[in-house]
Amino acid sequence: MSGEDAYPVTDRTRVKRSAARAAYDKETVHSILDEAYLCLVGYVDKAGQPFVIPTAYARVNEKLYLHGAASNYLMKTMKTGAPVCVTVTLMDGLVLARATFHHSFNYRSCVILGSAEPVTDMEEKRAALEAIVEHIVPGRSAEARNPTNAELTATSVVSLTLSEVSAKCRTGGPKDDKADMSLPVWAGVLPFDHIRGMGQPQPDPLLSPGIDVPPSVANYARPSAHQTC
Repeated sequence: MSGEDAYPVTDRTRVKRSAARAAYDKETVHSILDEAYLCLVGYVDKAGQPFVIPTAYARVNEKLYLHGAASNYLMKTMKTGAPVCVTVTLMDGLVLARATFHHSFNYRSCVILGSAEPVTDMEEKRAALEAIVEHIVPGRSAEARNPTNAELTATSVVSLTLSEVSAKCRTGGPKDDKADMSLPVWAGVLPFDHIRGMGQPQPDPLLSPGIDVPPSVANYARPSAHQTC
C-alpha cells in the first residue's frame, strides 16, 4: 500500500495490543468516520483535568470539522492549538462465548491525534457546517433554513487534519478455550446495526448440536431513552 493510501504509523498511533486488528489505510478510516454520527474529543484543561466530550463532526477529504457555540469551552480550548484525541467507534455485534471471560464485541474504531485549527473564513465555516448537517441527514441542507451571518458568528468551527490516525477492528465469532468447547452453552454473535438495531443471533459454527438460543440472547433489549434520561 502506497503512502498516499495509508497514514504513517507513528509511535503514538501504532496499535500494540491485538496488533493484527490494526489498520492504517485511508479507506478503512474514512469508512468508519463516514458511517458514525458522533465522535469523542479528549483534551486536558489548564488545571490538568482530562475531559472527553461527545460531539457531531464531518469529514471533508483529509479534514475533520467540529463545531460548537463560540462560548463552548471545548471549542475555546481547541482553538488554542491544544493537543486533542478524537475517537470514533462503531459496534457491529456482541460476541458471546461459552465462558464470560471471552465475551467481546465486534467493532470498528479509529483514533485521531493532533491539534485543531480555527476556521475563520466565513465561506469555509458555512461549508463545514453544511457538511456536518449532511453527514447526519443527507439532503437536509436543501430542505431547512441555513445559518444567518449572525448565527455563523455565534458558532465556532475548527478543523483537524487527519495525519496521525489508526483504526482497529474485530470481526468473527467467539474464541473459547479448547477445554470449554464441549460446554452446553450457546455461543455466537448477536449482530448490531446502528440504524436497524439488533439482528438475528448467529450461532458459532462449532456450536454443539441441540443447544438453543437462550432467553438472554433471544429477548435481548436495552433500556429505552425515556427510562434513562
